[in-house]
Amino acid sequence: MSVYTPTLHMMCGKMAAGKSTLATRLSQNPHHVLISEDRWLADLFGPEMKTPADYLHFAPRLRTVMAPHVTHLLAAGLSVVLDFPANTVETRVWMRGLVAQSGAAHQMHVLVASDAKCLARLRARNASGAHPFAPTEAQFHRFAKHYAPPTPDEGFSIVEHVAQPIK
Repeated sequence: MSVYTPTLHMMCGKMAAGKSTLATRLSQNPHHVLISEDRWLADLFGPEMKTPADYLHFAPRLRTVMAPHVTHLLAAGLSVVLDFPANTVETRVWMRGLVAQSGAAHQMHVLVASDAKCLARLRARNASGAHPFAPTEAQFHRFAKHYAPPTPDEGFSIVEHVAQPIK
């Protein structure tokens, strides 16, 4: 008989590195719940989300509302796959607070992909129309400038996923 441990799964990687794809795959496990920042932002603020500045305005508001929800789900014995980009120290401080407050196990999934790979995925994703947002390549580069992978002193249990290079 195995013992189930509720776990907070967090995603770190540049735009279109595969975070949502991995999050969806992880959420297929029993007792796992997916919470997608993009989906919630689109549903709550979609018409108002036109620029990167709009994202920077609305994302912290969503985090404020989600924090108690995530900790309650973990306390109820569910694992949470948090498909929010853990791409800055500031966001990871918030996530570290969720881990501390809930006492849950955690995994920080770091997706490593080249800019060329991410841009190819971004173009394909935008062309499909399946994603609630269609960022431009300029927006990719603007956000990529702020990307900072987690460091060991942040105290996360890191699971690295390396994308295959473009052939």
